[in-house]
Amino acid sequence: MTNAEPEHTAPDFGVLGPKLRRVAYRMLGSVADAEDIVHEAFIRWMRADRSDVREPEAFLCRTVTRLCLDQLKSARRRRESYVGPWLPDPLVEEDDEEDVTLPLMMVLERLSPLERAAFLLHDVFGLGYQEVAAAIQREPAACRQLAARARTHVREARPRFKVEKQRGLALAEAFFAASRNGDMKALGALLAADVSAHADGGGKRPAATDVVLGFDAVMQQYERVVAWLQENRSTLVRIGFVNGLPGFVTLEADGELQTTALDIEDGKIAAIYVMRNPDKLRHLH
Repeated sequence: MTNAEPEHTAPDFGVLGPKLRRVAYRMLGSVADAEDIVHEAFIRWMRADRSDVREPEAFLCRTVTRLCLDQLKSARRRRESYVGPWLPDPLVEEDDEEDVTLPLMMVLERLSPLERAAFLLHDVFGLGYQEVAAAIQREPAACRQLAARARTHVREARPRFKVEKQRGLALAEAFFAASRNGDMKALGALLAADVSAHADGGGKRPAATDVVLGFDAVMQQYERVVAWLQENRSTLVRIGFVNGLPGFVTLEADGELQTTALDIEDGKIAAIYVMRNPDKLRHLH
């Protein structure tokens, strides 16, 4: 290894680290796995022969992408035996600037790993097809086709009208109040006719093992949830954005955190995403 490294080729870890973690997280949907992948990529950078690495950022991006593709092979097998609906680890932020929202990440989950990588690297992170080709070891023309196929699936997950920030937070606050106070009439007024409810307990905490579809079914479910909450009070930790969607974080009666994210369309809640799996909430502590 060459110890002398030209200053202009040294990567800025402070800038690159968060960017690479975003790539890995959007590929994997796991905060802990993304951290591990980026850590391994930096180790490989430190061990690399500098004479073979002309662009450190490109090297690290390629390394992270390839490690993620390897990880996805085992991740798919694990998710086949996952208990109940799978949701990505929640990212809680002050603003709604997230470029890949929770519904979009769930669409990406249904794509092939190569389609997901090509779409994220090109459409989200702005890499050219030559750079994408180097990262996933495919021809540029093949990468163009992979991204195009992914785009057709992704288009349906893009919100037609992005909810205004304060309106979204107000709906989240109203949903929290109605569900905790037991006001079913107020709760029903917030929901769309085709609303769906997704709860990820991962077999670690009680949660519905199937997605609940439709207004009547969701209302029936929340009648049971509200009754349970009257005996097991939860505390609001904060209102904010969960994976780019209006939502909130609560501290539940069992001492564990929980996140709720709300997908809003035409002023109504079209989907409810509740994360209860403690393994996916550790980073929030």
